[in-house]
Amino acid sequence: MQNTRLNNLFDAIARQLGQWFLNPWRRMSLLIISFLFGFFLGNAASTTAGQRAELDIVVAGFLVVLTEITSRIFYRQPFFTRRSLLVDSLNLLKVGFTYSLFLEAFKLGS
Repeated sequence: MQNTRLNNLFDAIARQLGQWFLNPWRRMSLLIISFLFGFFLGNAASTTAGQRAELDIVVAGFLVVLTEITSRIFYRQPFFTRRSLLVDSLNLLKVGFTYSLFLEAFKLGS
């Protein structure tokens, strides 16, 4: 890739953001936000798919495929290795999403 000013600007911004997220409190807060956003997405997906009642099976299959892809990305590495922030936040988004769907199932069952 050519060494242009725009490319240098993007590299500098990415480097500064990477340094900013090395702080453990900032990293943890971003991971908590990712979990809560996954919880929100799970509630929104179940509400939207349940309201229309046309593509329930297709949406459920698509969500299972996305969950399995995320699990494959996260669990490909050994457990005690340090993972990138993107992989950790993607996994917690999946966990929040799955947790939300379980809670919706319990609400429907009671």
